[in-house]
This record gives sequence, structure tokens and C-alpha cells, in this order.
Amino acid sequence: MKVLFIGGTGTISTAISKRVLSNPDNELYLINRGSRNSILSGNLKQIIADINDEADVAAKLKGLSFDVVCDFICFHPDQIKRDYRLFKGKTAQFMFISTASAYNKPARDYVITEGTSLANPYWEYSRKKIECEEFLMEKYREEGFPVTIIRPSHTYDERKVPLGVHGRVGSFSVLKRMLEGKPVIIHGDGTSLWTLTHNSDFAKGFTGLMGNPLALGEAFQITSGESLTWNQIYQCIADALGVELKPYYVPSRFLADIAPEMDFEGSLLGDKAYSVIFDQRKLKRAVPTFMPEVPICRGLKSTVDYIMSHPECQEEDPEFDEFCDRTIEILEAAKASCRKILKKD
Repeated sequence: MKVLFIGGTGTISTAISKRVLSNPDNELYLINRGSRNSILSGNLKQIIADINDEADVAAKLKGLSFDVVCDFICFHPDQIKRDYRLFKGKTAQFMFISTASAYNKPARDYVITEGTSLANPYWEYSRKKIECEEFLMEKYREEGFPVTIIRPSHTYDERKVPLGVHGRVGSFSVLKRMLEGKPVIIHGDGTSLWTLTHNSDFAKGFTGLMGNPLALGEAFQITSGESLTWNQIYQCIADALGVELKPYYVPSRFLADIAPEMDFEGSLLGDKAYSVIFDQRKLKRAVPTFMPEVPICRGLKSTVDYIMSHPECQEEDPEFDEFCDRTIEILEAAKASCRKILKKD
């Protein structure tokens, strides 16, 4: 199979690239800047380019055609229209990475299927992905453009611990707070369910849809099928660190209101604040061999172990640390003030 990935070395795509390259009959082309391509080996062809330079990319693709093309870094309708111009007539399947956060928020049913309506008033990121999906499906209906839409939920790898509340530079600041015995902020009361998927499991579902005739003109959600509460997720992380979990619960709406620059409006109210369970039946009909193998707590331990043994993954975030301390301090003061008022009454 002749495959082209735009990106190909990110959280989701690295595992897919490795899985494609594990089959010697496959030929993988990557369009990217080449900064992380050295982590891959096998029948790999590199096209060093900026995908946003459409004329340059078109020139470098001249005379090439593919069985499968996937853009892992497309976030805007203008970008998907560029991809359509570049790959119309050049691929037998175009796979678009959308997002499970595109599903209707607030959630009307905790069981999510591919037929769940798409609408997210809280997160522009999700709305742009919906626009991309609509454009591609229009081209499929009108011209037969061979699209497959993929909707990941919270997919992670060994470099990043999946969390509900974190700063702008990543997850290590939360691990550091746990190691220092500090409380960590958990949105809501920590009892909502959430689904995490290791990228190696995601790759199995994705590659099963590559070149699959049942996938054309269809959307699929690829998730592990295992859901834990946020309390359980954070407890798995604390257990992996060998420390006591000290949760501090803060309402999602409150977080969104006090820190708009951290986009909790989108990431919490538009996504992680809701209990969701993803129905896997459509994926398993198309890919009967799909079977996730990485339980959440085992995957989180592997990720925590990797981060703690790789200093380059331990980027500190003093700004977020101070945000947590100040938020907790203010809320504790408000509690004390309320107690005094209520005692007087």
C-alpha cells in the first residue's frame, strides 16, 4: 500500500506511522518539516515541505498518486479545502482526523455513536472540525471524493499524561505538584466518566480502516472502550508516582470564567466535563479484529514512568502552579468567610 501522511510524527500519528512501516509491503511518504522523522524506520519517503505552501507541495507531488492520504494537522476549513485541491484524483482514500469533541454539547445522551449530532457552542476548535467534515462529505456526495472521517477522543502516548486541568506547557506541572504533596485541581467533583485511548490501540483501528471499502463516505470514532471517572484517572497517576492523591475540586464553569486565557471553556465545558461512553459497534463491523490491549491504568503508569525517566519531558510551568495555589487559596478563604456568615445567622 502506498500511503501519504501530512504530519506523521505527532501523538496520534507516530503509532500509526510505525504500524504502517512494520509491513514491508507498505510505502510511507511523509510531508512535514522533518524534525522528528528520525524516530521512524522502514520504507519511508520524506517530502520536506510546509503543507501551507500549496504551490511547493503541489510541485513536489507531481506525478505521484496514493492508496491512502491522511492529514493529521488540519484544523481549519481553509486547510481542508487546500487538501482537497492537492489530492483530488490523487488518492483512493482521504482520511480526515476530526474530533469526538464535535459531538453535541451539552451531551444529550452519555452513549455516543457516529450518528450523534454535531454541535459545540463552547469550542471554536470543534466547530472548525465540523465545518471540515461538512465540506468533505459534500464533496463525497457530489463528486465521490473518497473521504473517511476519524473522530478520536482523548488519545495519549508516552510523552504526555492525559489530564482534565493543566497549564499551557503540558502535564508535568501536575505530576510535580503530586510529588511535592500539593493538592491538584480536578474539575467538577471528579465523578464524570472519561475515555482514554493509548495511541498504539488507536493505530490498530485506524490502519484497519485504511484501504477498507466499508470506510468510504463514513465516519468512525476510535476509542479504547474503557471509561473511568476522573477521580480514578488521577488516582492511577498518583499510584504510578507512588504518592498520595490530594484532589481539590473546582467547578468547570468557575474555571472557565476565571481563566479564559487557558481555554477551559472549550476543553472542559466543550468536552471533558461530560460523562461520555463511545459505542464501538460501527468500527468493529468494519474492522472485526480491532481489540484494544492497553488498559488505562497500565498505560498511564507507562507514560508516567517514561516522563520521569526523560528530563526533556519535565517542563515546569510556574505560571500554572501559581494559578493552582491562588485558586485554592481564594476558594478556601471564601469557604471560611461563608462559615462565619452562616454561624452568625
